[in-house]
Amino acid sequence: MSAASFRALHDRLRRQVPWGADDRRGALNHITPERLAAAGGEVRLGRTVTLAAPLASSAPDNPEPGARHMKRLPGEPSDVPGVSFAADQIMMNVHGDVDSHIDALCHVSFDGTLYNGVSADAVTSQGANELSIDDARNGIVGRGVLLDVPRLRGVPWLEPGDHVTAAELAAAEAAQQVRVGPGDLLFVRVGHRKRRGERGPWDVARSRAGLHPDVVPYLAERQVAVLGCDSNSDTAPSVVEGVAFPVHVLALQAVGMYLLDYLQFEDLVPICEAAGRWSFLCVVAPLRLPGGTGSPVNPIAIL
Repeated sequence: MSAASFRALHDRLRRQVPWGADDRRGALNHITPERLAAAGGEVRLGRTVTLAAPLASSAPDNPEPGARHMKRLPGEPSDVPGVSFAADQIMMNVHGDVDSHIDALCHVSFDGTLYNGVSADAVTSQGANELSIDDARNGIVGRGVLLDVPRLRGVPWLEPGDHVTAAELAAAEAAQQVRVGPGDLLFVRVGHRKRRGERGPWDVARSRAGLHPDVVPYLAERQVAVLGCDSNSDTAPSVVEGVAFPVHVLALQAVGMYLLDYLQFEDLVPICEAAGRWSFLCVVAPLRLPGGTGSPVNPIAIL
């Protein structure tokens, strides 16, 4: 996609945002109380499944790994009478290329602005004064839909550098007999986690499977609330001249659609296949991080 074509697409999507200049919720507005209540009807098996990956160690795709260390062991002297505690501490780069996380609407700026024209200056060394992840503090709950593109193609995974188009998402919907609709949380599997597990880590900053930018207007037309992927949604190398993360720009900055990156669907796929259903209730609960540009996340599918 040329720079001019991307610019035209970006500007068209921004003009279509319907909620006014003061809006800070973005595509979450599509999750109405009625749609949330209806999503509860997706629960039929009484099963819960995580869509998150375990915290990863150092690897070629994870040069700044999250760290968890023990601060106290039960056998150590206790400073309170009659009881001892085990305690640990974690630290992580929220927007790394391995650990599952959610991007807030303040995460990406383009032309000096964030979503809905908010100045990029709203993000300071102390965090984001607007559009932080704390705007999702009440959780994101709705109907989840998983589209499995490797399943559609008959391959175990998409190779790094490959991308999924809007037409292919439509084909996956038809093959899986499900339709993405208003207020849905859409999850797109490209097989990134399966490939990493079987082939080992690689430098995903240089080469990874993802989505083509033409997916975003397709999702905006369907009024999708959230987009998640087992990669980070953007293909590398980028398919857009001069813009490294076009899907991030279009989704977060133009449309106001929260992104969930580096999820894992290997636990969910066999359950969906056995049930013959690819939709479910989904609960996403970011940490309370006022000013945060994102959060570690453990989305739960409830079937």
